[in-house]
Amino acid sequence: MSSLEPRRPFDSVVEMTQLLLPGDANALGAAFGGSVMGWIDICAAVSAQRHARQQVVTASMDDLHFHAPIKIGFQVILRARVVAAFKSSMEVGVTVHAENPLTGERQLTTSALLTFVALDKDGNKLPVPPLRCESDLEKKAADEATARRAERISRKGQTGLTWQTLLGA
Repeated sequence: MSSLEPRRPFDSVVEMTQLLLPGDANALGAAFGGSVMGWIDICAAVSAQRHARQQVVTASMDDLHFHAPIKIGFQVILRARVVAAFKSSMEVGVTVHAENPLTGERQLTTSALLTFVALDKDGNKLPVPPLRCESDLEKKAADEATARRAERISRKGQTGLTWQTLLGA
């Protein structure tokens, strides 16, 4: 298979499981957001690397939403897949569910969209394979990702008061 031959979204699916232990929880017995974000980044990176078959780096986290807390002792199930592929970047969607180990009940706790870029050993961007969407839902998700990408690109050149300016960066 050619490295730039189109790949199906299914081929990039990654499922990862963590157990929420006290070291990753706050004083209320719920997961630290930063721990969950780290797990999301790892899960999404594996998905992007699976699609590109190249080294990848996180370029941005477009959306991150905490929907519900994760309690100590609960299983944390992360699922990621490539939603869209562009020239050298990919958007990866991740969902996080908490599972009660005693009942098996699952609840969506977090969702995120991340962008990854494929790089060679010298840090130069590499092309990534296109995404071969087969269902209407996959095509719709890729179209929405394309619109989000256009919005991100349009914001890049904007000037004015930004959070970086406020923090003195």
